[in-house]
Amino acid sequence: MASNPERRATLVDAGVDVLAREGARGLTFRAVDTEAGVPVGTASNYFTDRDDLLRQIDARLHIRLAPDPDKFAELLTRPKDRSLVAAFMHDLMARATHDHTGYLALLEMRLEATRRPALRASFTTSVRADLEEGIRFHREAGLPGGDETVTVLYLAMLGLLLEHLTLPGALEGVLPGVGVPEGLVERIVETVVPAPPS
Repeated sequence: MASNPERRATLVDAGVDVLAREGARGLTFRAVDTEAGVPVGTASNYFTDRDDLLRQIDARLHIRLAPDPDKFAELLTRPKDRSLVAAFMHDLMARATHDHTGYLALLEMRLEATRRPALRASFTTSVRADLEEGIRFHREAGLPGGDETVTVLYLAMLGLLLEHLTLPGALEGVLPGVGVPEGLVERIVETVVPAPPS
């Protein structure tokens, strides 16, 4: 296996692009080579097989879509209330919208995991770890609500992201006067996160 880390990263990012655009069936070593602009046969020197490439795409997507630590540090200087939870959810939406290709590839990974038991196992582990990290972060940050709040937020935001990034018109006007996606993020937070004591 070739070990040039920069070339490997380029190939994995090319794999993300191919996966988002063509789906898992279009994710071939030749397609990755073409997307990366490298000689045919290069990807086969870096990945043992498609499962290896998919595992590395999974790891790369979690890096690409991760929050900016400086942005999170700045947000954590604010009061620990509903508005801060909303700010974190807006940040999540902004990251997914900014890296639209990465998020679509992540959705393709979910679909492919239903067909590949090994990928299902590794992808389930990484998604579960992300959810548990969100729960841990919420607790340690002292944000309102508990584990159930985080889990329901996760599920609601996953649905909003799915619709907004794949079928944005489906949500337009569903709640009159509520903008998509910003207004819907606010509604999700208002509905899920406990109100402050009066």
